[in-house]
Amino acid sequence: MRQFDLDKEKVAVLMGGRSAEREVSLMSGTGVLQALQSLGVHAHAFDPAERDLGDLKREGFTRCFIALHGRFGEDGTVQGALELLGIPYTGPGVMASSIGIDKIMTKHIWRADILPTPAWKKVDSAAALLAAFEELGSPMIVKPAREGSTIGLTKVSAVDQCAAAYALAAGTGDEVLCEQFISGDEVTVPVLGNGAQARALPVIRIVAPDGNYDYQNKYFTNTTQYLVPCGLPEGEEAAIQRLVLAAYKSLGCRGWARADVMIDAATRQPYLLEINTSPGMTGHSLVPMSAKAAGISYAELCLQILQSASLDYAAP
Repeated sequence: MRQFDLDKEKVAVLMGGRSAEREVSLMSGTGVLQALQSLGVHAHAFDPAERDLGDLKREGFTRCFIALHGRFGEDGTVQGALELLGIPYTGPGVMASSIGIDKIMTKHIWRADILPTPAWKKVDSAAALLAAFEELGSPMIVKPAREGSTIGLTKVSAVDQCAAAYALAAGTGDEVLCEQFISGDEVTVPVLGNGAQARALPVIRIVAPDGNYDYQNKYFTNTTQYLVPCGLPEGEEAAIQRLVLAAYKSLGCRGWARADVMIDAATRQPYLLEINTSPGMTGHSLVPMSAKAAGISYAELCLQILQSASLDYAAP
């Protein structure tokens, strides 16, 4: 990792982009930009949907803070472009990013490493989804394999919901994932750092209205409760942090990420749902909330993440 010299760095905060999460990305990026500028970082907004990435090299940017979410930002594509440009960037590298956004591939790797994740089926038709519903049971979660922020997600509790659930998830142009529903506590855990120095931050327990933690309740309402300290028994919280750290390393993540977990109410077994390799940094976002509980301010968090910017391969 290259030494960070504040006076010599010109930083691009990549925000906006072309994904379904553009609006949230703009909010994340604006927060990061203002925080870095408040610390004296020479940071500038850069929207890849409106500008050529080659401008980063031509205009002398030395680092990129990736505040893009979803496709064309969190999926390895921008990471690959920055590798070619030789500009260090925040978050996991090309392979970890491309795997992390694909919930099906993520599950294959976690299962291979004997990490618990709910049972699932990949389906390619409404009929296949109905068969998955009969196998996985009711209720069942249906979602696109490569979208975030609960976009295209349906909780299916009856046969007559299957066709609409498939149409909604498939409408993103993506593979469709059916997943066993785990009833219990919903938690999320951020991770900061690389390799042996990576550490899990405090667990956040999420209590959404009627258990519905959807796009609206994530970003645009104040009715969802975020509990940190999470209120779980100390040993249980520590076990979840260890599990998330193992999941982070299993995918080869670096820099930062955030994993979502469900805890079975009956058995207290935690199950890994997915990992976010470019988490939100909005006023409702969970990484800053957890960091604050660990004594790290929003601005300090942004600077720490920026300082971790690196390349998978040495710049030419």
